[in-house]
Amino acid sequence: MANTAPMKFDNPPVFPRGFRCTSTNCGLKPNAKDLALFVSERDAAAAAVFTRNHFPGAPVVLGRETIKGGTLRAIVANSKCSNVATGATGLANARRMAAGAAKEIGSTADRVLVSSTGVIGVQLPIEKIERGIVGLAAQLQSDPMVGAEGIMTTDTFAKALSARVGDATITWVAKGSGMIEPNMATMLAYIFTDADFDAATLDRMLRAAVHVSFNMLSVDTDTSTSDTCAIMANGLAGRVDEKAFLDTLTAGCIKMTETLARDGEGAKHLLRTTVKGAASEDDARRVAKSLVNSPLVKTMVHGADPNVGRLLMAVGKVFDVNVNATTTDAWINGHAVVKGGERLDFDEPALRTALKDEVVDLVVSLGSGSASATAYGCDLTSGYIEENAAYYSS
Repeated sequence: MANTAPMKFDNPPVFPRGFRCTSTNCGLKPNAKDLALFVSERDAAAAAVFTRNHFPGAPVVLGRETIKGGTLRAIVANSKCSNVATGATGLANARRMAAGAAKEIGSTADRVLVSSTGVIGVQLPIEKIERGIVGLAAQLQSDPMVGAEGIMTTDTFAKALSARVGDATITWVAKGSGMIEPNMATMLAYIFTDADFDAATLDRMLRAAVHVSFNMLSVDTDTSTSDTCAIMANGLAGRVDEKAFLDTLTAGCIKMTETLARDGEGAKHLLRTTVKGAASEDDARRVAKSLVNSPLVKTMVHGADPNVGRLLMAVGKVFDVNVNATTTDAWINGHAVVKGGERLDFDEPALRTALKDEVVDLVVSLGSGSASATAYGCDLTSGYIEENAAYYSS
C-alpha cells in the first residue's frame, strides 16, 4: 500500500514559480466559467496518462500525439462539452483549440495539451472557444483555484492543492464528480512543479503515483471517455531528491483522489476500502475495488446500516481471487465485525454512530499473504440519480 504518512499542504494552495493560470466564461455555459488556461513561462518537461475507454474523446486522441514530444508550454481546457464521438470534425476542433491557445501565449500547438469535459456527442463550439481564448494571456494570475474553476462540471467546489519538496513546489488542480472509475475517471488532473526532471523520469513517477491514487478511485464504476492526468516540470527550482519528490507526488495524488471521491455526485461520505493480507497486490486491488464499487455497500454506508453481510458479499464475488472464508476478517471504522468469515457480536448502536462519520473506512484482511491496497469512493444517494437523470439536458 502507498505511503500515506501525513503530508503538509499549503493553505491556500499556490503555484510553483513560473506557472500561472486564468479562466473565463466563453459562452458554453450561461454564466459559470467554462474555459481555463494554465501556462508555464518557459517550456516544461511533461508526461501524461489518459483514459483506457475504447471511445476516447478528440482531446485524448490529440493529447496522446502531443505528449510524445515530452514538452508542454500550456494546458487549455473547457467544460460543458467533452468533444467525444465527434469524428474528424471533433479532432480538427481540438487542433484549432490548441492552435488558438498557442497563438495567445506565443508558442506552438504541439506544446499545448487540450482537454474537454462535459456532455458526450455534441460538436465543440470551437468559435466560442477561439474567441474566449483571445486576451487570456493578459489575465494570467498566480492562484491555481482560478484555473480550477474553469474546468468544473458537476463539481460542487474547485479543487487545488500544493506542497513543498525542498526548494520546489508541486501543485495539483483537478475536477471530477461522476462517471468516475479509473483507469481513470471523468477526471482532469493537472500537476505542476518547478522541480527539474526530464520527461522520462516524470512519466515513470506519474505512473507510479497514479497507480495507487487516481487508478484506485471509483464513484460509480463508469470509466469516462475523457480522463487525463498530466504533469509539467519547468525546472525553475532546480534538482530535488527524486524519492522525496515521488513521495510527495504520491501523497498529493492520494489527497486529491480523496477530495474527488468526497465530491462524488450526491455524496455524503468519503468511502475508503483497504484490503490487506492478500496473496498479491493485484488481488488486493481487485477486492478493494469490489467493495468500493458495490451499490449495496455504498447504500449501507449512506444509511448507516451495519449490514456486514454486504461486505462479505462484495469480497466473495471476486471469483478470480483466492478468498478463504476461514481467514477473512473485517472492520468498519475500527470496529471488528467479522472474524474468520463469521459475523461478530458487535455493539450495533455504536457501529451505526460510527457509520455516520463523514469518512468511512472499511478494512478487510484476507489472511493469505502480505499484499495490500486501498480504493477510494463514496456512498450512493438519491442525489446521484437526480444529477445524472437529466445530465444531457441540463
